Amino acid sequence: MARAMFEYTKTILKKVSFNSDLFCKELKKGLDTLLPYEIEELRIWLKSFIENKPELSICMTFIK
Repeated sequence: MARAMFEYTKTILKKVSFNSDLFCKELKKGLDTLLPYEIEELRIWLKSFIENKPELSICMTFIK
């Protein structure tokens, strides 16, 4: 079940990446539901995902 939440969070973040406000909001919600090791995995995934989307880099402050 927990792994499903990780994949679900990634899916939602991909879908809302067109809007940085929505992206940050969904990232916060995802961080509330994920386990600590999944948050670390999400941080790694986010680094590569936002490489070409500098407008989303502001949301990384929530994950540090």
